[in-house]
Amino acid sequence: MSLGPEASVTDEESAPSADPAEVRGPAEKAIAGRSLKQIAWRRLKRDKVAIAGGVVVLLLILVAFLAPVLTHLFGHPINEWHGDEIDATFGTPKKPWGGISSEYILGVEPTTGRDIFSRIVYGAQTSLLVAFLSAFFSTFLGVLFGTAAGFFGGWIDATISRVMDFLLAFPQLLFSIALVSVLPDSVFGFSGRWSRIVVLVGIIGFFGWPYIGRIVRGQTLSLREREFVEAARSLGARSPRILFREMLPNLAAPILVYATLIIPTNILTEAALSFLGVGIPPPNPSWGGMLSDAVSVYSIDPMYMIIPGVTIFITVLAFNLFGDGLRDALDPKAR
Repeated sequence: MSLGPEASVTDEESAPSADPAEVRGPAEKAIAGRSLKQIAWRRLKRDKVAIAGGVVVLLLILVAFLAPVLTHLFGHPINEWHGDEIDATFGTPKKPWGGISSEYILGVEPTTGRDIFSRIVYGAQTSLLVAFLSAFFSTFLGVLFGTAAGFFGGWIDATISRVMDFLLAFPQLLFSIALVSVLPDSVFGFSGRWSRIVVLVGIIGFFGWPYIGRIVRGQTLSLREREFVEAARSLGARSPRILFREMLPNLAAPILVYATLIIPTNILTEAALSFLGVGIPPPNPSWGGMLSDAVSVYSIDPMYMIIPGVTIFITVLAFNLFGDGLRDALDPKAR
């Protein structure tokens, strides 16, 4: 039978379909998925303010770690007096701007003539050490009691919640002053500066855990009703496995963010206690102690108050900016 010229028949076997890979071409590649860590890092990199705060935080940690080296290169021993730099009549630095010069890059202390740069550097070591250790202590207690209260519920939740409410209403500053005043100079085998650091870490960390405990408790209450937890229970998983393998990885983001944001609060608390005379004992350097000493001379030597005040301000601001950026980067609902 003959077909017209307008009708054409194509043999399917003689014209095979093209390969999708050949259609795309060698330049095109398959779209690769990203993990949550990669997504969070991309978000954090786009936040220039948070990155700047993180760089300042890293520099402060490096300064605290290299305090002996920096003091040897650019300063003087922290307790070395330089009476030749002090006016014998008024007890103030002879040179203007608080004695700032090429030899004393941040000036000298009134009356004693000690190098302010060296004391600021060692004060950073003290403040950051107290802040990080107390943040770790409070985070550990908060995660422990918060997950227990949220996961088990019942009388355990009621008891832990009432303890948290009591500690949140307790006057932390007054208790810290009273406790530090009656404790001996030697605590747990430590003496002098280190004994006071141990006491401050214990007090600040103990009174700080209810804040993170309430956050972790709320997150745990939400997570324990999720499908992956119910699936783990249906497969016979016990409570420890559900807590450590299923729930804690999902709590890592809020725990990390809160631990970052609680560090500047701990720095301010340590500075306030040192300012009131119950923090790091003299002659050990402390930013709060330097502010306390500057109260009596700020009218004639304002630089002695400005320098440690600006140092505390920059440190707290850097931690807050980095913590806010980290919170936005780890938020799965953020765009």
